[in-house]
Amino acid sequence: MTTQAVAERGESPPGRGQGSAWLTLLAVSLGVIMVMLDGTVVAIANPVIAEDLKASLADLQWVTSGYLLALAVFLITAGKLGDLFGHKRIFLIGVVGFTLVSLMIGLSSSVGMLIALRVLQGLFGALLQPAALALLRMAFPGERLNMAMGAWGAILGLSSAAGPIIGGVLVENVSWQSVFFVNVPVGAAALAFGLWALKESRARTLSRVDWPGVMLLSVTMFSLVWAIIKAPDWGWGDIKTVGFLALAVVVGAVFLFWQTRTAEPLLPLSLFSNASVSIGTVLMILVSFSMMGAMFFLTFFFQGVHGLSPLDSGLRMLPMSAGMIVASPIAGVLIGRLGPKSTIAGGMVVTAIAMFLMSRLSVDAAFIDSAIPFVLLAFGLSPVFVGATEIIVGNAPEDLSGVAGGVQNSAMQVGGALGTAILGAIVSAKVASVLPGHLGQAAAAIPPEQMEGLKQLASVGMAPPGLTGPAAELITKAAHMSFMDGLHLGFQMSAGIAVVAAIFALFVKVGRKTEGAVVHVG
Repeated sequence: MTTQAVAERGESPPGRGQGSAWLTLLAVSLGVIMVMLDGTVVAIANPVIAEDLKASLADLQWVTSGYLLALAVFLITAGKLGDLFGHKRIFLIGVVGFTLVSLMIGLSSSVGMLIALRVLQGLFGALLQPAALALLRMAFPGERLNMAMGAWGAILGLSSAAGPIIGGVLVENVSWQSVFFVNVPVGAAALAFGLWALKESRARTLSRVDWPGVMLLSVTMFSLVWAIIKAPDWGWGDIKTVGFLALAVVVGAVFLFWQTRTAEPLLPLSLFSNASVSIGTVLMILVSFSMMGAMFFLTFFFQGVHGLSPLDSGLRMLPMSAGMIVASPIAGVLIGRLGPKSTIAGGMVVTAIAMFLMSRLSVDAAFIDSAIPFVLLAFGLSPVFVGATEIIVGNAPEDLSGVAGGVQNSAMQVGGALGTAILGAIVSAKVASVLPGHLGQAAAAIPPEQMEGLKQLASVGMAPPGLTGPAAELITKAAHMSFMDGLHLGFQMSAGIAVVAAIFALFVKVGRKTEGAVVHVG
C-alpha cells in the first residue's frame, strides 16, 4: 500500500519493521511468554514456597487464585482499554508493570506480601493478553489467523515446556525467588522489541470508557470468583458464600441491563450474537476448569508422594508442554482444513481419555505412566485452545478485537479459578474423608487437632516430618494413599467435564467474520 493510501485511511506510515505480521507475532509472544513462564515455574516452586514461608495449602491456592482473580476481574476492561487507547500502548504498559512486579515478588519476605503482589501481577498480566490477541487479529486477517494461532500455540507451548525445566533448575540451585527474577530480562527484551516491531491501532468509533460498566463487571467477577475460592473454608451453604454468589447474580444482571442502555458499552452484547463466540467462551471455561483444576495437584504428587526434586518434577511434566509445541501448529492446520467443530470435539475426547488415564496413576507410577497421558493431553488441548481462541477473536468485529481477546482470556482465567477452587475443595474433602480408613485402628489414638494437621498435610501429598519407626511408615503410607484417592477423583471429574465440552463443540458454526473500522495511529 502506498504512503498516500495509508494517509487517506487515517494511518501513519509504519516505521521500518513495524506492522510485519510475523514480527508482530514474535513481539507479542515475548510478552506473553513471560506470563506463561511465570505460571509454570510458580507451580514447580509451590512446595518450596510452602516450606520457606510457612504457607498452608490455602495460602498456596491464593498464590495461584489471587493472580487468576485479578486477571478475571480486569481482562475485559483491559481489552476495552486497548480498543480505545491503542493495543500497542496497553501491551507495553502491561510488559513494564508485569516485569517490575515480578522483581518485587522476588524480594517479598512473607506469604501475605507474595499474595498481594501476585494480585497486582495479575492486573498487569490482564493488560498483556487481550492486547496481544488483538494485535495478532489485525496482523493476520481472514483465514491466515488459523495459521497464526497455531504458531502462537507452538511458541506458548515452548515457553510452557521451558518453564518446568527453568523453574526446577532455579528452585533447586538458586531459590524460589529466582523464578520471578527470570521475568526481568524477558520483560526487558519484550519491551525493546515491542517498541520497535509493533504498529499502533485503535478503533475509530470509540471515544470513552464505560466506567459504570467497568465497576459493575468488576464487582460481578470479584463476587463470583471470591465466593468460589472461599467456599471450601466457609462452606457452600454458609451465608457468606451464598451472599457473594447472590451479589454476583444481582450485580451481573444490572451490568447486562446497563450494557443494553449505554451508548458505548464495555461489553457489547451483540458480540455474542455470533453463536460460535458464545460457544467458544463456554468451551474456554470448561477446558480451563478441567485442566487447571486437576493439574494444580500434580506437583504435590511428584514432590510430596514421589519425593522428586523440583527439577525432576519439571522433567516429569515436560512431555505435555513439549507435546504442545508439535500439536499447536498441527491443530491450526486441521482447523483450517476440517473446520473447528470436529477438530475441537475430537480434541476434547482425547483430553477426556488423557484425564481418565491420569485417574489411574498409582503411588509408584513410573515416568512412562504419566508421560503417555501428558502427550495425549497436549494433542487434546491444543485444538481446543487454538480453535476456541480463533472462533472468539476471529469472529468478533475488528473494532472489538480487544474486548473479544478479553472475553477469551477472562473465560480461561475464570474457568481456571473455578477449577482450582472447586476441584481443590473436592480433592481435599476426599482426602480428609478417607484418611482415617487408611490409618485403620491407629486413627483412634490420634488426637483431633493432630488429625486435622495430618489431613492438611495429606491434602498436599505429605506426611509429618521427623517421624520414625513403624508408626512413621503407617502414617506416611496412609497420607499418600489418601492423597491418591483425592487425585483420582479430581481427574475423573475433569474427564467428565471434557466430555461435556466435546458435546458443546458439536454446536460450533463459524459465522461470517464482521469487520469494523480501524484507525492506525502510529
